[in-house]
Amino acid sequence: MFPFNKFSSHLQQQDRSEVTIHGYLNDLQAFARWFEQTNGEPFSPSHLTPTDVREYRQWLLNRHAAPATINRKLAALRAFAQWANVPFNVRGVEEQTLAPRWLDRREQAALLRETERAVNNAVTASARLQAVRDRSIVLLLLNTGLRISELCVLTLSDLELSERKGKVIVRQGKGSKRREIPLNQAARQAIKDWLTIRPQTGKALFLGRRSDALTPSGVHRRLADLARRAGIEHLSPHTLRHTFAKNLVDSGVGLERVAALLGHANLNTTRVYVAPGQRDLERAVEGLE
Repeated sequence: MFPFNKFSSHLQQQDRSEVTIHGYLNDLQAFARWFEQTNGEPFSPSHLTPTDVREYRQWLLNRHAAPATINRKLAALRAFAQWANVPFNVRGVEEQTLAPRWLDRREQAALLRETERAVNNAVTASARLQAVRDRSIVLLLLNTGLRISELCVLTLSDLELSERKGKVIVRQGKGSKRREIPLNQAARQAIKDWLTIRPQTGKALFLGRRSDALTPSGVHRRLADLARRAGIEHLSPHTLRHTFAKNLVDSGVGLERVAALLGHANLNTTRVYVAPGQRDLERAVEGLE
């Protein structure tokens, strides 16, 4: 098998995420196995041709691989070919446009139950601190649609809370735009629970183990752990942002208000949230008699 160590180092120098690097390497190893079985020779960059990639693409299509899977594998090959200075002009597979991934109601309930279990089962002060913080983060993302970059820069002064209302102030959203997002009762209570036990240090709303501001990678790790324990296939801050928008649309909130809450400058960006998801299509078919 061709050693991809140098390519891996190249991706690290490009500051690609660990998830991306791991995925690229897995996809390249799968292609190398196919190449060697098909061509009867070891794979190397000098042997890679656009014809090989087109045949691999067709092989995947014949095996009924999903368009998203094929395009992901082609993206890995495209990055590798660019690094190896090999011409690459193979197109991806056209996909039906569906709305972004969100959590359905069952998945949302499973996630919230898992955050509750973590709080209830915490046996040490540090475990309880983490569990209450994580639950506060999940409920805040689910009920505000904050971007991960916006969440991690929140400070205590960005919150306004009272018994009956509250809001979070995004001082520099995408495009350096300021917006205020009202907090519902669930989000307010979760934040109050966190503030009750939050260490009295620093200005950041959410703190990491060393009492400094929680980082995006730290949030991703905590959500991945919660998703695993809740039996959810994929969970990210962006998934929760999409879920927030989808819940609003499903409850009849107009696009203009959804766009304002999400911080979208263009309604076309928001319209993706009213595109049907796979479950929406399934429900439509199930409704036929």
